[in-house]
This record gives sequence, structure tokens and C-alpha cells, in this order.
Amino acid sequence: MVRLLLHGCNGKMGQVISSLVEEDPEVEIAAGIDTYLTGKNSYPVFQDIKECTAEADCLIDFYVAGAVEGMLAYCVEKGLPCVVCTTGLDEAMLTKIEEASVRVAVLKSANMSLGINLLLKMIKEAAGLLAPAGFDMEIVEKHHNRKIDSPSGTALALADSINEEFDGAYEYIYDRSSIREKRGDKEIGISAVRGGTIVGEHDVLFAGIDEVITFSHTAYSRNVFAKGAVQAAKFLAGKEAGYYDMSDVINA
Repeated sequence: MVRLLLHGCNGKMGQVISSLVEEDPEVEIAAGIDTYLTGKNSYPVFQDIKECTAEADCLIDFYVAGAVEGMLAYCVEKGLPCVVCTTGLDEAMLTKIEEASVRVAVLKSANMSLGINLLLKMIKEAAGLLAPAGFDMEIVEKHHNRKIDSPSGTALALADSINEEFDGAYEYIYDRSSIREKRGDKEIGISAVRGGTIVGEHDVLFAGIDEVITFSHTAYSRNVFAKGAVQAAKFLAGKEAGYYDMSDVINA
């Protein structure tokens, strides 16, 4: 049995994870952390992570960017592995996450969906074959109208996966409306759409002469991210200090 701390337990994703764990005999939530108390949790909830006294094997973080630093300090102090799912983190915080991974096991991924992480591998292989053959590469991502960051972290991760195949030789173009010139040979276009309640859609287009190949992923609910986070926590529990991502979970 893997015991979890759920950082941000009363947010939308926290509640999805709580429901999912109730149906999983391999995991349980030892405690949650959230400033908002509903009184409906089946486990104890602490408003400040420093006050948490529950014993656990791993922490899942689906909270707010401003709380990540304190969460990392707690995990390092307790030697507690953590799955960092909070998005919209700046470069300084990403650096702190890497620094924490020297002391404790940390898993960070731009997207917790197993499908997206399989897609990352597939498009990297496809790019290695198609880009030298003259195919242009474009990414289109769609999300709900309340999403703050644009483009999404997942879209950037997809672009980075392609670019790794070419040692970072490609430039990312986010807005073509101000560019009055022919498309460059070393470009990856990234377009963002915001509207309604779209959970998450990502299309990667390889456009060649007289043919287009499209890799697509659609998330129909937040459950796909919750399932990935729980699976990551199962994987990370008991691991030695280090920086992990969802590819390690897939390949385990």
C-alpha cells in the first residue's frame, strides 16, 4: 500500500485524484494539504504543509505555483519523494525543483497523461525521418477559456521533444501575424486556442509535399491526468534521489 500526501487536495484535480484513489486498492491518501477546508474529506487536511504530521511514501502536488517552494522544502526535510504536477512555474522555480532532486526523488512532467508521454516519443522518431525529407512541423493546442498560460506546457514539451532530435536547431514561432515573410526551414510553429471547457487537445502536424501526417491527442476529462499522477506516485515511492519524468514510468 502506497500512502500519499495530496498537496492541493481540495482543488479540481485534487478532488479527481481523491475519487480515483478510493477505487484503487494499491494506494491511500494519508493526508491532504489545502488552505480551503471543505469538511468533506475522508482524510485529515492541513492548511499549512509545515503542520502536516502524517506518514507517507510519496506526495502528489496539484496546487498553485506559489506553494511549490514550501512543498519542496518539506519533502527535502522529510526525505519524501514528490510528483510535481503544478503548471505555470517560472525558470527560477524549475531550477529549485532540479536542486531538490539532488536530495530527494522528484518526478516532474509537463503533462501527466500516459498518452501524451507516449506521443512525445512517437513524434521525436517521426521528426527524425520526416524533417530531413522536407516536412514542415506545426503544433496546435486547444484548452478551456480559463487556462492562464499560453502556449501550454505540453505544447512546449512536444516542440522540445522534436527539437532534441536536432540538437535544438529549430526556432519556435508563436505568432505569425507579425511576420510578413516566407516560412523558414528551421521553424516549429506553435498555435494556441482558448475556448469553452476544452480539457486539452494537441495536434502535431508534419506537412510535406502533397501529404500531411497528423499526430493527435485529446483529453476528454481530468481523469487522464489524475491516473498518470497516481501511477507516477506508485513508481516514485521508495526511489532514490534523482530527477524523473513520465518516460521513466512508461519504461518501468
